Amino acid sequence: MRTDPITQRKPAGKPEHLYLQLARNIEQQIRDEVLRVGDKLPSIRTVCREQGISMSTATQAYYELESRSLIESRPQSGYYVSRSPRRQLPVPQTSRPAEKEYQESQEDLIQNVYAELHRSNTIPLSLGVPADDLLPIAKLNKAMVQAMRKLPAGGTQYEEIQGNEKLRRQIAHWSFTWQGHLSDKDIVTTAGSMNALSYCLMAVTRRGDTIAVESPVYFGILQLARSLGLHVLELPTHPQTGIELDALKNALPTLTACVLVSNFNNPLGSCMPDEHKREVVRLLEHHNIPLIEDDLYGDVYFGQNRPKSCKTYDKAGLVLWCGSVSKTLAPGYRVGWTAPGRFTEQITRLKMLHSVSSTTLTQEVVANFLANGRYENHLRKLRRTLHTNSLQYSRAIADYFPEGTRISQPQGGFVLWVELAKTISTVELYKRAMRHGISLAPGRMFTLQNQFDNSMRLSYGLPWSHQIDQALKTVGMLAKNIYLGR
Repeated sequence: MRTDPITQRKPAGKPEHLYLQLARNIEQQIRDEVLRVGDKLPSIRTVCREQGISMSTATQAYYELESRSLIESRPQSGYYVSRSPRRQLPVPQTSRPAEKEYQESQEDLIQNVYAELHRSNTIPLSLGVPADDLLPIAKLNKAMVQAMRKLPAGGTQYEEIQGNEKLRRQIAHWSFTWQGHLSDKDIVTTAGSMNALSYCLMAVTRRGDTIAVESPVYFGILQLARSLGLHVLELPTHPQTGIELDALKNALPTLTACVLVSNFNNPLGSCMPDEHKREVVRLLEHHNIPLIEDDLYGDVYFGQNRPKSCKTYDKAGLVLWCGSVSKTLAPGYRVGWTAPGRFTEQITRLKMLHSVSSTTLTQEVVANFLANGRYENHLRKLRRTLHTNSLQYSRAIADYFPEGTRISQPQGGFVLWVELAKTISTVELYKRAMRHGISLAPGRMFTLQNQFDNSMRLSYGLPWSHQIDQALKTVGMLAKNIYLGR
């Protein structure tokens, strides 16, 4: 970053404080896109040396830019440009789903989108996991070899039904980051988070029951609920704060259970504030309604601390907390878990009936990764990369997409929710984008209602590159063509 000497930028009249002059210089560079969204700023010490100013002055300048939401501080990394004042897109509107399910199935659309993901030369903007380049694959391979050498019979024996004890201890240890206070006896390991959700739903519901979910919500939850013969009530959801509490209160008399992705919902990116989580748990406890909490994105936060979970406030054992490493470490390992509270015995019995035990080798590898500090080191790098990606993708969308576009502003996770003008069908946009080798996820995949025709999910789990920039530019051009009727 180059800044004009601050002594040359003083306005006429009353002298301006030095820190405000420096902040104004940097802001102008952001406006002129000399500094772009996602760029790293020089350290405070470097600014002091280059500008000949004190640490206090430089720090005040950065604080001033932070207060205007132009830059942000990242732990152990420094300051980054967080947005440009030239064009800041609004967030999508709060969803307003109907009370009844829409009868048309979206399964064909879902199947098509994911079948085409594996086509060669496709840019998978619809993918909901980080790219291979962001995962410690070499270290995992080495850990796998070590596990085969150390485990009895090379890891070919069955694990105990509740799961690898070392892994359960490590998961319990990690729960202290969100004040979970779990023990290894509270946890049952599973084959990924969806397997955990499946066991939990089978434990607390019966065919014909009604469950409440966010809207939009991950399509896998909707498909699972339908396969179990459950009715799904989609609740109005804000793109930043999650479900509307009043809507939940009104629905309580009809509910058997609730399923929420409380931290960085997929696909909306919303994160429920702590007070909302506390109130949701209180309401459900009062009506004796179980809450299945899918918290697999909680570790991918962009702020200073991991957000708490609904399980943090669970006193009655009614929150069945689920997680996995599928979105952070090894999607194909299928290592997940649940801390199901008062339903632990039922979940363990279901696991014994459906799978006998979890995979021995992959559980051991993940347990060792959690135990020796490598996982936290990996997460720090992953968070920094994904945060920068989210800013770069958002900047490109603001530059290339048509007027009227809205975009979520997630503070964690992997995905952006993009809302286009009402006349733009994202199913049609998906079809046109695939002709250019670009895959995206139409909004209709994430609901059982007749809604979100003009919305889509885009993943920023792919490393930022010129190719990604051009892909987003192409999608924006195609969206404009649809808007213009071309």
